[in-house]
Amino acid sequence: MPRRAIISDIHGNLVALERALADIQEQKVDDIVCIGDIAGYGPDPVACVDLVRKKCAWTLCGNHDVALFMTHAIGFNKAAREAIDWHRKVLKPKWYSWPSTKSRWEWLKNLCPSKLEENVIYVHASPRDPIMEYVEESDVVDLGFGPSDKIIEIFENIPWLGFCGHSHRPGIVTNDFTWIKPHELENYTYQLPPDLKTLVNIGSVGQPRDNNPKLCYAIFDTDKKTITYRRVEYDVAKAQERFKGNPALAERNSKRIGEGV
Repeated sequence: MPRRAIISDIHGNLVALERALADIQEQKVDDIVCIGDIAGYGPDPVACVDLVRKKCAWTLCGNHDVALFMTHAIGFNKAAREAIDWHRKVLKPKWYSWPSTKSRWEWLKNLCPSKLEENVIYVHASPRDPIMEYVEESDVVDLGFGPSDKIIEIFENIPWLGFCGHSHRPGIVTNDFTWIKPHELENYTYQLPPDLKTLVNIGSVGQPRDNNPKLCYAIFDTDKKTITYRRVEYDVAKAQERFKGNPALAERNSKRIGEGV
């Protein structure tokens, strides 16, 4: 597809997701894909899953999505674990559930952790570990000993271009292991070098954590070989009210979306 919108880390934030999809529609893209974590943190997991399932050409699983199918969510803080437990409760079908509930659950259960399309790999977390490993700006900091084994191995798993999310912090990682933030790019657009590897963290729709509460997603133009970030304001206060209205969710989850942390 010549112009593809890539979204990630929605985390049950329906207000943000609806605003993202409205903005995507204005950008005249050819398709939309989601690279994981529809579940987690937020008050609207069912609506978010249904909307992603309807609007996206394909979807990957993230670590919060996978945790829905664990008896106990391991490796999550208390606020995240409580949200996952509640999401599991409302998403998992009972024997008397509607067929649509069962179909939704089976769809989530069968999501893949990565997708390779020619020379482009899509993962939720890292090309080296598609579900759990974070790729952070600190991974590319040279402390005088050259690049870390971690970032070298990550790039060894990228054919030419890789997309990830998971950290909720958007950025371009270049072949010489430099991290470029979206606001450092002219018109928020990066020209992909044709003969060098690049890793793109597309940020988060529902839980940004780069000190910017605006939702974030990216558009990949396969003809022009460009990545364009979209930072879009949405009604955070409205979203926070939905968070606060659910006693199963920690107050921290609501506060974070207002601060972008």
